[in-house]
Amino acid sequence: MESGRRTVAELVAGRWGDHRPGLWCEDRTLTHHEVAAGAAARAALLADLLPPDAEPHVGVLLDNTPEYPLWLGAAALAGAAVAGVNPTRRGPELARDILHTECRILVTERTHLPLLDGLALPDTVRVLVTGTEEYDTLLAPYRDAVPDASRRTPGDRLLLYFTSGSTGAPKAAVCSQGRLAAAGRSLADRFGVRPDDVHYVCMPMFHGNAVIADWAPALAAGAGVALRRRFSASRFLADVRAYNATYFTYVGRAVQYILATGERDDDRDNPLRTGFGTEAGAADAAAFERRFGVRLVEGYGSSEGGAAVQWSPGTPPGAVGRAEPGLVVLDPETRRECPPAVFDAAGRLLNGDRAIGELVNRAPNPFEGYWRNPRADAERLRDGWYWTGDLFCRDADGYLYFAGRSDDRLRVDGENLAAAMIENILARYDGADAVAVYAAEDPVTGDQVMAAVAGDFDPAGFAEFLLAQPDLGTKMAPRFVRVVERMPVTATNKIHRALLRREGVRCADPVWWRPPGEPAYRRLTPEDLEGPLVSPRGPSYVRRQGLEPRTR
Repeated sequence: MESGRRTVAELVAGRWGDHRPGLWCEDRTLTHHEVAAGAAARAALLADLLPPDAEPHVGVLLDNTPEYPLWLGAAALAGAAVAGVNPTRRGPELARDILHTECRILVTERTHLPLLDGLALPDTVRVLVTGTEEYDTLLAPYRDAVPDASRRTPGDRLLLYFTSGSTGAPKAAVCSQGRLAAAGRSLADRFGVRPDDVHYVCMPMFHGNAVIADWAPALAAGAGVALRRRFSASRFLADVRAYNATYFTYVGRAVQYILATGERDDDRDNPLRTGFGTEAGAADAAAFERRFGVRLVEGYGSSEGGAAVQWSPGTPPGAVGRAEPGLVVLDPETRRECPPAVFDAAGRLLNGDRAIGELVNRAPNPFEGYWRNPRADAERLRDGWYWTGDLFCRDADGYLYFAGRSDDRLRVDGENLAAAMIENILARYDGADAVAVYAAEDPVTGDQVMAAVAGDFDPAGFAEFLLAQPDLGTKMAPRFVRVVERMPVTATNKIHRALLRREGVRCADPVWWRPPGEPAYRRLTPEDLEGPLVSPRGPSYVRRQGLEPRTR
């Protein structure tokens, strides 16, 4: 373990002279030495291409190819920063990401060139297309460069990675070399990563998960890295075996996609020791371990670095880990600590309406801010505390349970509800392969609960199921149920809640609803959507009840 390294540049340079295989992607293999040499060559090129008066920012619009870690290493050696550009963004949104992060160089590949057609990028942005003769010619004079980390400091900016916020334009979080190197060392120590290990990077590298939780600990330990250009559930096990991978990270529904592939008698015949990620869910984690013999460790860390929770032996099922000093769950309105969560013998949360609040770090933290976004900085840092924007509850023993994003909070008839808690209940429904809960706006009640369900939906059976759930509060039962063939997800395999909220009840999928005062679900019809019945308690309901609508 290279515990003395303080910068990513030192970690990259430390692999010079290491001729073990270190990077795999499809049919290409590079040694650790070749990776360090490739990073040094690109760093030297970068030093000559970047104007002296420009921010040293490089936009990287690539799939998970060897060029991605090479440019990360190059930026570290050159004292530059990589802005990970999401290839699922389009048009003005894509241009905005590149321009907002002030990238003067954009590294991309042929497959993504159509994304740049018609994009309003200024001439000051130079585009480098990897895998072309022009690119190879440009690099040729720098092939003999030697990595030099002597001028780099832990405070040098290294990453500008966009957080996947559900409202407004994505914010570019800043990560320094020191913070990334420290995160890599911490995770390598935590999981006992050895130089002969191989980390399988199948999550997109434009996202913090792949770089911070997968690439960085491998770099810190001198372990190998195997890349999958884009996540593939059907190729997951074959890749793991081909690369002899021992560790991988996941986000969102990736684990469910893997579990949905056909089972085989030899599924447990694989070299994996650990999977580390978020949002797999206790049931899927248990199913993954039964099937593949691999324990999934659920972790929590805000993308911006302001708070983290680590799993440890003895952590109860469903919990992320024990709260470190300074981590508290606060009611965002009163700013007082929420009461401890109370669970029944089956692990069901009984007081979610009072126990769920926002996770806040009142201790010193390494949050380094957002790029050119003081408003977002101020939203995160209030009263000198770091507000994560994530909902949790905390039991009497100090263990924390994730309850969703604060954006996913619903307010029904004046009562605050957490979407994740309702999802955990609805996930028990036998017909559900996947569930997402979100708000359908209502002019009278504030919100109505809406659920998207993938799987076999029987309206009568679902209504009976709801009545049998002892921890389903009176305001939690979905007013609307959207039945989808496949849950919409983002580029990082998280459920696309913003899209679901935006489409609401006016969507292409079948929607079932339970009108006020009726016990059963029925299909929402075009007639229901006309005029006053757009809202479940719209103007016609208001008139019948002799009420006046209120605004939120």
